Amino acid sequence: MGNPETSTGSANINSSATSPFSLRVIPRDQHNISRKDISPNALRVLYRLRDSGFGAYLVGGAVRDLLVGGNPKDFDVATDATPEQVKSLFRNCRLIGRRFRLAHVVFGREIIEVATFRANIDDGSGDREMENGMLVRDNVYGSIEDDAVRRDFTCNALYYAIEDFSVRDYTGGFEDVQARLMKLIGDPEKRYQEDPVRMLRAVRLAAKLGFQIDDASAEPLPRLASLLGEAAPARLFEEVLKLFLSGHGVASFEGLERYGLLDVLFPESAAALRSNPSGALRRMVIEGLHNTDQRVANDEPVSPSFLFALLLWPAFCRALATLQKQGVQLEEAQRRAADRVTLHQLTTIALPRRFSLPMQEIWLLQGRFSSRQRKRVVRTLTHPRFRAAFDFLALRQVASSEHQADVEFWREAQLQSGPELDSTLDAAQAEGELDENGAPRKRRRRRRRPGGAAGE
Repeated sequence: MGNPETSTGSANINSSATSPFSLRVIPRDQHNISRKDISPNALRVLYRLRDSGFGAYLVGGAVRDLLVGGNPKDFDVATDATPEQVKSLFRNCRLIGRRFRLAHVVFGREIIEVATFRANIDDGSGDREMENGMLVRDNVYGSIEDDAVRRDFTCNALYYAIEDFSVRDYTGGFEDVQARLMKLIGDPEKRYQEDPVRMLRAVRLAAKLGFQIDDASAEPLPRLASLLGEAAPARLFEEVLKLFLSGHGVASFEGLERYGLLDVLFPESAAALRSNPSGALRRMVIEGLHNTDQRVANDEPVSPSFLFALLLWPAFCRALATLQKQGVQLEEAQRRAADRVTLHQLTTIALPRRFSLPMQEIWLLQGRFSSRQRKRVVRTLTHPRFRAAFDFLALRQVASSEHQADVEFWREAQLQSGPELDSTLDAAQAEGELDENGAPRKRRRRRRRPGGAAGE
C-alpha cells in the first residue's frame, strides 16, 4: 500500500517538499464524506490503486463539493503511480494530454481522471515549461505535498484517502471550506500570471459554491484582467460555457463585473452597458441569465447560441444605433451590426459557427416581429430559429414595454391554425390596426435616445 506521505509506488517520482504548510489529517468522524456519495467507478479505481501498492486519493472539486453537501459530477483521482503505471492496471485506460499528462479510466459514459502527483519545480527534463510567465507544460512528478501546494485554491487541495477514509489537508483548505472562502495557494499575482484563466475559475467557483474570494486573491484581479487576452480563444469559449451554463450565471456575471473581467471577455457589451443610463439592457441580461439558471436547475436544455445572443445583445444594439445614425437602412444595418459584433468578439472568444450563425438569426428575426403581412408572418413562424427568437423577444420586455403587443400577437399566432391566423390578420387590417406595410400602428411614438436601438 502506498504511503500517503511519500511516493513509494513510483521510482520516477521526484520529491521537493519545501512547502511552509503542514499536514493535517481530518479523521472520518470529523467530516461528512461518505463512500455512498462517491461514484462506484471512482471507488473501483481507488481500491485497485491501493491494492497495487500505490497511494490513492479522491481529490479536488469532488472532495470540496462533498464537504459542502453538494453532488459532484466528476470524480478525479490523484496517485503516486505514473500515467503508464495506471494504464498497466486498467485495460479500459487511455493516456491523454501534452500539457498535463493524464490517465482516463473509461467506464461507459463515465470517465475517472487519474493524475499523478506533480511538483512545482523544473527538474531540467523539459517536462515543465513556461512561456512569458505562463505555464504551458507541467509533467514533473512529485509527492502528495508537492501536488497539494501547486494546486490553485486551498479548497481544491484536499485529498480523501481510501485507505482510512480521512481527509488530508496541506494548505488549510479544510478550514477555508468551512468558512466558505476562495483562497489562492501561493502568491496570487504570480499564480494568475502562470494561468490567467484562474481568474475566471475564481469567479466561477465562488459563484457556484456561494464562497467569497478572500481579499488577497481578489485584489490583483482588476489589475491583471487584461492577461485574459493572452489565453487561447477556444479555451475562453469553454470557460464562458462553464460560467454561464452551469446554473450560476447571474452570480458569475456579477462577479465578472465586480472584478473587471467582463470588460476583457465581452468588451463591446461591457461598453454598451455602461453607456445605457437607464440600465434596461443590464436588466435584460440579468433576467435572461436568471431564466437560464432556472432551466439548468430544472434539467432543461440550454443553448450556447441563445446565451451568446443575450450576452452580445448590448453590443449589437449599440452597433445598430451607430449604423442607423450614419444613414444605413434598418435591415442592412441589422445585418452589418450582427457581422461586426460577431467578428470583433471572435478575437477574444472562439465562438464556433454552429453557434454564431443561430445567434445572428435570433437577432435578425427580431426585426420581423413587427410585421403582420401574411406571407412574412408564415415565413417567420416556420423559421427553424423562430422559437428561440420569440423567447428572446419576450425577454426584451424587461428592457422595454413597447414589445408587449408583438409578444401577445406571436404567442397567439403559434397556437392558431392557418384559417384562424388569416382571420386574425384580416380583422386587424379591417379595424385599421395595421399600416400599409402590415405593421401595427402606433398611437404614440416616443423619440428614441442614442444607444437605445431596437426599442432598448
